[in-house]
Amino acid sequence: MPMTLDESSCVADACTPATPRRRFVSHLRAAEPGHRVQWLLIELGILTVMSMAGFLVMGYHPGAEDDGVYLTAIKADLNPSLFPHDSDFFKLEMKATVFDTWMAAFVRRTRIPLAWSELLWQLISIYCVVLASWTIVIQLFQESAARWAAISMLVSMFTLPVAGTGLYIVDQYLHPRTLATGLILFGISRIMAGRSWQSVPLLLLACLLHPIMGAFGISFCCVLVLTLFQPLHARVHEMRTRTLTGVATPVIALIPFAWLFSPPSRCWLEATQSRHWFRLDRWTWYEWLGVVGPIVLFWLIAYLAGKRSETKLRQLATAIYLFSTIQLALAGLVVSNSSLIGFRALEPMRYLHLVYVFLALIGGACLGRYLLKGHVWRWAVFLLMANGSMFFAQRRLFAETEHLELPGRMSKNPWIQAFDWIRQNTSQDAYFALDPKYMAAPGEDYHSFRALAERSVLADDIKDTSVITKVPGLGPDWERQVRAQEGWATFRLADFERLKSEFGVNWVMTAYPQPEGLLCSWHNDSFSVCRIP
Repeated sequence: MPMTLDESSCVADACTPATPRRRFVSHLRAAEPGHRVQWLLIELGILTVMSMAGFLVMGYHPGAEDDGVYLTAIKADLNPSLFPHDSDFFKLEMKATVFDTWMAAFVRRTRIPLAWSELLWQLISIYCVVLASWTIVIQLFQESAARWAAISMLVSMFTLPVAGTGLYIVDQYLHPRTLATGLILFGISRIMAGRSWQSVPLLLLACLLHPIMGAFGISFCCVLVLTLFQPLHARVHEMRTRTLTGVATPVIALIPFAWLFSPPSRCWLEATQSRHWFRLDRWTWYEWLGVVGPIVLFWLIAYLAGKRSETKLRQLATAIYLFSTIQLALAGLVVSNSSLIGFRALEPMRYLHLVYVFLALIGGACLGRYLLKGHVWRWAVFLLMANGSMFFAQRRLFAETEHLELPGRMSKNPWIQAFDWIRQNTSQDAYFALDPKYMAAPGEDYHSFRALAERSVLADDIKDTSVITKVPGLGPDWERQVRAQEGWATFRLADFERLKSEFGVNWVMTAYPQPEGLLCSWHNDSFSVCRIP
């Protein structure tokens, strides 16, 4: 019969001959805090390997999606001559975070090129999340199988979509949310270890990197502290009152723009209509299942942990379902109350990001405890299915782009080829126009023109729309530029000349073969880069 972890305890005591498989299992059992230094090094080494595995499964795509704002801002900090025509479309949003200035300072001080610095910090961010998660699971579970299954599930589920929010647990590019998440998890670990004061600087730093996620982290920690140190059955009313205060206060304190309290503009309302996560009334049944399901699951986990006298697991699960319930109620209040409509910009449903981190961790731990145990073949099937399915999903999502867009590697994607040529062969004050819906075009894979071509461009109708939800003052300029580009597919020379006259645009990236009359300097099989005469 296959040996389980419990049956391998004798191996750790050297009372039976140690086969390779028994040695492996005994190593898992021995990998607990407080043991000898070599086991600590083994733990850190295994966590490093698992972090790299997660990175390889999810892929790496700098300049994609939200990185169109973050990477562009960093490049502008490093070279202020870039983006002379459109910097407001990323700089104003970045006023709420120190991420871009901090990354630019790192590049200047270390002289590591930005592309390699981004990759380095992406790996550090992933390891930070994994290590912080490990410090939590070793407090919750005694079985090594449960601990390692928790981390295995987390790293395989890095790109698990968080219900209806447009988020992943970890993004495929350097994002301040990943760093903030690692800091929040370390803060939670410190609170669970009875050293709550050590979480304060961690949570404050998380807020500096990503104010919204930092506020959610503070909110959760407020609930966790109350759950850990107060008898819930005796002080339910007090807990509710103080928790609501703890949730609301950090959010209000972190509001960077006074416009949240002002009546919304028509442009802002139009922009929010295009963002699915602002419209709870449009969520599908399975998205709502992803909201309500974790509340029920963590209530059940808390109940079962209480039956097993697993105090810390019960307390954490209780904090999670209370936090989820409170945040869901607050999100419903914001969405349903017209006087609070401006607070939709704080994206209240994104509290689910932290909940899904715990869902992966504790779900994986339960799988390891009750199913995987010490059976190697079960582990093999689990790892193959979890990682294989997520890898396949990422290859479908970025189907026309290399899975790992590493620095110095030539891209096969015709869009990125055009962006690269523009960056290397046009002047820094060039002002471009291209299809306002280009990011959603087949094969583009949501790469940002600004971030990769490093040139100014008229507002788009995909990513810049999201920016308007945070910076409504840009709404009129955004609307005017997007409206001027309507009917892009049928544009001719006169239309491009109109853009030049109205906005000062002097370059265009268009489909190949290009419309007659444009002065083109480069093309591939799909696109032309041309001057407007």
